[in-house]
Amino acid sequence: MNEREVLVKVCRFFELKHFEQTTCDVADIERRGKRLIEIGPTKIFMRKLRIATRKSLLALWQAEHVTELLREVGVETELVPMVSVGDTDMSPIDGTRQVGVFTKRIQKALLHDEADIAVHSLKDLPTEVNEQLMLAAVPKRERIEDALVSESAWSLDELPKNAVIGTGSKRRGAQLLHARSDLRIESIRGNVQTRLEKLHSGDYDAIILAEAGILRLELHDLKRQTLPVDVMLPAPGQGALGIEVRSDDTEAYEAVSKLNDLQAHAAVRAERTLLAALHGGCLAPIAALGEVSGQSLRLRATVLSSDGKQRLDHDATVQVGEDWMGTAQQLAQEVSQILQEEGASKLIHQGRQED
Repeated sequence: MNEREVLVKVCRFFELKHFEQTTCDVADIERRGKRLIEIGPTKIFMRKLRIATRKSLLALWQAEHVTELLREVGVETELVPMVSVGDTDMSPIDGTRQVGVFTKRIQKALLHDEADIAVHSLKDLPTEVNEQLMLAAVPKRERIEDALVSESAWSLDELPKNAVIGTGSKRRGAQLLHARSDLRIESIRGNVQTRLEKLHSGDYDAIILAEAGILRLELHDLKRQTLPVDVMLPAPGQGALGIEVRSDDTEAYEAVSKLNDLQAHAAVRAERTLLAALHGGCLAPIAALGEVSGQSLRLRATVLSSDGKQRLDHDATVQVGEDWMGTAQQLAQEVSQILQEEGASKLIHQGRQED
């Protein structure tokens, strides 16, 4: 049975059942390329949503995870793997390169109708707003901490003097140097497997990986120490997935929005609003963590100099009514203003000049 025959059969079924306000025009459905049949208050989602994803193991895991979540709410999908600039360019991620090296290709797939959904690691998604796209959902968040990975499972205090630590993140490097000024921070690129190979080959004494990625790849036996957030505050959006759709694709939005975790979304909204307000971008030495407890939203934020010698911190908590997103944005604006008054903009600018 072909696709049109399926549509005709479904339409006739509901027409025979005499549903009120039946709207099931097969020709119109075909003409508009839609796959959402409306029968009064009832909707049958027949369109298969295309999910754009990078080809790395972690990105594919994330896309498969979203596929399973959508299947649970009755939406079928297919993966559209593609390669981003960040997957092929192994030069250091610094101020000489544009932000969004891991996300722009799959966003482009949405805009060019190569896909209907883009799944991002939210910490990699730039905060600049594209009116043609919308963040439809942030599912339940994974662990937010960073892990210190080494052959001996050293803690930060146990690392040898002048140990070489591999990280491509200014945020991580600056916080490490703030805690241990003797450490040598060296750039490292590549996916998780590539980084681990470089560690095992002796290029580094230890590397930093996100705990969320370790768990998602089921590397449970990896020798590591989880760094406490008072030592290593995470990147805005770390541990969270962001699912984008086209702004005019109401059907995809309705399907994807069922996966949204309101509290997780509010927490990352606060973090990302702070990042945008500080004009930091995902490459700056800026860390933030939003946390929800009951009706309270807490935002912790840190801005550092690249060498870790200067550090600005602020911690604020507000009570939330019904407007979680609005409250998150307001809290972030207030925290960013305080940090700017304390000199955050100068530290961020100096960091960019040092690239």
